[in-house]
Amino acid sequence: MAVIEQNDRSGNKPNPASAGDEVRNLLAAAIKRSQNYLFGIQKPEGYWIGELMVDSTLVSDLVAYHHWNGKVDPEWQRKAVNHILAMQLPDGGWNIYHGGPSEVNATIKAYLALKLAGLPVTDPRMLRAREVALHLGGVPRMNTFSKLYLALLGLFPWEYVPTIPCEVLLIGKWFHVNFWDMSNWSRGMLVPLAIINHFKPTRPLDHDVNLDELYPEGIKERDLALAADPERVTWRNFFLWLDRLHKFAEWFAEHGIHPFRKRALKKAEQWMLERFEGSDGLAAIFPAMLNSLIALKALGYPDDHPQVVRAARELKKLEHETADTVRIEPCLSPVWDTAIVTVCLRESGMPADHPRIKQAVEWLMAKEIRFRGDWYHKNPTNVEPSGWVFEFENKWNPDVDDTAMVLLALRQVPTDNPKKRDECFVRGFNWMMAFQCRDGGWAAFDKDCTKNILEKVPFADHNAMLDPECADITARILELLGYENFTVKHPQVEAALEYIRSQQEGDGSWYGRWGVNYIYGTWQVLRGLRALNLDMNQPWLLKARDWLESVQHADGGWGERCNTYDDPVFKGQGPSTASQTAWAVMGLCAFDDPNRPSVQRGIEYLIRTQNTDGSWTEHETTGTGFPKVFYLKYDIYRNAWPLLAFATYRRLLTRPSPQTAPEVNGQSLNLTETLQAPAR
Repeated sequence: MAVIEQNDRSGNKPNPASAGDEVRNLLAAAIKRSQNYLFGIQKPEGYWIGELMVDSTLVSDLVAYHHWNGKVDPEWQRKAVNHILAMQLPDGGWNIYHGGPSEVNATIKAYLALKLAGLPVTDPRMLRAREVALHLGGVPRMNTFSKLYLALLGLFPWEYVPTIPCEVLLIGKWFHVNFWDMSNWSRGMLVPLAIINHFKPTRPLDHDVNLDELYPEGIKERDLALAADPERVTWRNFFLWLDRLHKFAEWFAEHGIHPFRKRALKKAEQWMLERFEGSDGLAAIFPAMLNSLIALKALGYPDDHPQVVRAARELKKLEHETADTVRIEPCLSPVWDTAIVTVCLRESGMPADHPRIKQAVEWLMAKEIRFRGDWYHKNPTNVEPSGWVFEFENKWNPDVDDTAMVLLALRQVPTDNPKKRDECFVRGFNWMMAFQCRDGGWAAFDKDCTKNILEKVPFADHNAMLDPECADITARILELLGYENFTVKHPQVEAALEYIRSQQEGDGSWYGRWGVNYIYGTWQVLRGLRALNLDMNQPWLLKARDWLESVQHADGGWGERCNTYDDPVFKGQGPSTASQTAWAVMGLCAFDDPNRPSVQRGIEYLIRTQNTDGSWTEHETTGTGFPKVFYLKYDIYRNAWPLLAFATYRRLLTRPSPQTAPEVNGQSLNLTETLQAPAR
């Protein structure tokens, strides 16, 4: 490490013992600074929450919505314009992740928002944006959801927007492909869109605004229909033909003679209203929340109706408004952030009975969902309802990944009522285990949500119709199972390990579904397998270690950008970040060698780049929403994961058996005998 190298340059022969003490002192100081910083940002109620920072599209969408709604607050719009312009790239476009290239949907949405706000098309910033938008293919290259928003303003013909028929809610589970085979988040977005699709509530703009200049082939000559596959017989072509049939049926629906439309519309409305209850807006995510607000208005709900007022209020909670700008989060992340920080603080040496940690765990336990939500349609087991969500309230949609992280936190803190904590843990554990998929992995929300045919429907271009199992979530669950003394002979562990093996890339890495990207996936797999006490000297695991070391940067850190989802050739390339360096260090620590140069250089990077207040500075986007479409910068990541990396490294330095699970009140929680591990 740097301190040892400095001793060498001084001309004095370094003393290994004193150098080791110096390293430990630096590490202890860095850990203390980090702990103090995290306690400093804890909320009075006991939870942590970092901002989810995203691209400009949410603000652009809301500007367009306010113009559609006919109620534009000039002061709010001024702030929105400032935010959008601040995110414009030098070439004139807008991207969807930090450091990324201009993207067609983000660019045209921003251009439209600025035009609606009154920025003249002759403004140099607008001229540059127009040039980029045309270069990217213009309006015809936008995705379905973007075109639908344009259609609401009369800027795109409904005839060429793929139909989202609300009759899909009437298809029973007996049918091979039905409503419940779509991903959790797609259901939340598509139900209100189906209502919108029926009413087509276009509200032409009062002022003369159009996007005619953003059609490369000219507004009169273009072909706006989605391109068919060159091969005649494909599922995509079948669904395109079916879409034309839907549009024919739409004519009858508009004239009140569609046989199932009235019933389907009512069911869609009821489904949406029912899921407002116990939730921070529909599905507690921005797209579904905005769509539901538009759908309510399309259904004829007046602005002062309690449901409209509530939907608008929940949407407003996602905004961060300052004197000069406004930015919007796609959702809120208190449960996820609190669980992560709790684990980091405990692993880094904070006592289990620390009042602030006990307060955090009490808050987490209060957020357990004891309600049988939408997950039951794909997983109709007799398991007792449990689980946790990402947000404050979203009772219909507990998810596996948040539940696993919360359980990792719960097992380390005794609380003032250990019996309550243990019962909560067992319920959540059994619920989580019931979601193992057929091939051995775990997904985020649902079980076996993998019918690829759904990716061929015309409105599936948001790249999120399915919720497939993934290596990162599966490995996090294996980490928990390892701490609970499950062995590799356990049937569910055995199946999960087979799945993990099948997902390894040729170079030794693993794809990261929920974090960017191969660094995230590889770290989580290695950490999970180490917790199971696997022999880490097996060739396939050493290959993963070698890959991590091969992408370490000269500064000692690691970094990777979202372009790896478009092309894996960019694996491990990107500016070093605190969060990704922490992941890589923890992945390498799974091999139990604190003296490995790559590990030491990674730790030195984290110590060197820590700010004096205990935080780290990070601009890169390291979280994944929908690969290739939507990314997230979790602001808590830069300040939490490095602390866990420090804790993991220090545990190696102090050399207790790495096979010992983290302790609770001096003893491993070890509820193996009471945990019911249901068969898949």
